[in-house]
Amino acid sequence: MKGPESKFIKVRCKDCENEQVLFNKASTVVSCHICGGKLAVPHGGKAIIKGEVLEVIE
Repeated sequence: MKGPESKFIKVRCKDCENEQVLFNKASTVVSCHICGGKLAVPHGGKAIIKGEVLEVIE
């Protein structure tokens, strides 16, 4: 049986190095809680991740 393709991921902000968990299919812009930088931008399904992906949470 095939599992879901959508996942939660832990991303590190490029600007302030804050680590944050977000959805890889985000439908809105995801901003860093600390500095306000963009971590993910929606792009017709999967979001474009702007930070460094540290971990995929199963």
